[in-house]
Amino acid sequence: MRTKHTSHPLPSFPVYSSAFVSPTDFVLGGGGGQSKTGIKNKLRLYHTENDKSLELVSELELASGEDAPMSIAAHPSRDEIVCGINSSQEALKEGENQNCRVYEVKDSKISLSTTRSTLVLNDSDDDYQRVTTFSADGKYLAIAGTHDLSVLDYPTLVPAARPIHVDKGEIYDATFSSKTLVVATTVNMLVYALPSDEDSDSSEERKEGQPVALELLRTIDRPDLPGKDAGSSFRAARCHPHDEKVLYTVMNTVPPRTRTKSSPRRAFICKWDTETWKVTKVRQVSDRQVTCFDISPDGKWLAFGSSDLTVGVVDAQSLAPQFNILKAHDFPPTTLRFNPTSDKLISGSADNTVRIVTIPSDATSGSSWSTWLLFIVALLVALFAYMAHRMSTGGL
Repeated sequence: MRTKHTSHPLPSFPVYSSAFVSPTDFVLGGGGGQSKTGIKNKLRLYHTENDKSLELVSELELASGEDAPMSIAAHPSRDEIVCGINSSQEALKEGENQNCRVYEVKDSKISLSTTRSTLVLNDSDDDYQRVTTFSADGKYLAIAGTHDLSVLDYPTLVPAARPIHVDKGEIYDATFSSKTLVVATTVNMLVYALPSDEDSDSSEERKEGQPVALELLRTIDRPDLPGKDAGSSFRAARCHPHDEKVLYTVMNTVPPRTRTKSSPRRAFICKWDTETWKVTKVRQVSDRQVTCFDISPDGKWLAFGSSDLTVGVVDAQSLAPQFNILKAHDFPPTTLRFNPTSDKLISGSADNTVRIVTIPSDATSGSSWSTWLLFIVALLVALFAYMAHRMSTGGL
């Protein structure tokens, strides 16, 4: 696949999170964090028509001392985004951390709507809301720090279930199907059943105003990967938007103990069958660890950003590489997002840049190319067989 892409400088604005709110408009979250660097923490709304165009529409500066927006998710139908932003050190000392924040994005403006606290920190904790994701219908919101995940009803932000605490490993991602929530930690995947309407109505705990505990259906161990790496960890997980039998994960590996300075820390994308929870396809995508990951809303493409500064796209069905953008940023990519129509991809980095990638409208998925390749091979085999037959019978 040939594609057009352009890097856009954003002076004094390290980018950590992003979300499209329309096919041509997206929000970036970034800034200097809670450190006293003089770089303000902001949410910015941008408009783009193609990879070469970028217009700043609006920006909202956060209060002094608050952290940078480290994660963002756009609601699938409402003009709202949810961000993970830690409160100031002074507020943390008082035990108040309004880390989950809802913003309305309407009439070319970003405005705070409501907040909720799910991460209780002290001034020495370095935890933050690293996961923010909606269910496809927008009914549930999952937000998580390093060890604790909350599932909230939306838009009330009332807990839909008891918080999930992870003792082993760290939470890195979460993804919804229509009936399950899959939590990706460094050491395993945890598959939970979402509460049904019947369960919610009939539960005694729910009637008494107490959230129910999500049922843990399965614990999925790390898969075996090609090579002699010492181990691996889950870095990201995404359910296929149109096929609930398919889920994708990113696996970052640990080099063997005999490693040298140049030993690769390879990264793989795994395609899973969620009925058997077996890996059906594996593809190495980088010799360095993947830092961010996304799937296109049409389910055709998977995008990844790597610590070797590469941004790449693979075919979601075959995992065949489509293109790699080498040195897409000067620092490793921190965020990747497809737009709702799957024809644009943005990547951001702490190097004060955002790159806009145009996904060609006439792009042919790897599965179609595979079909054509098989057809051509079959045609050649038939032709050679015919020629061999003619030669054996003296026809040539």
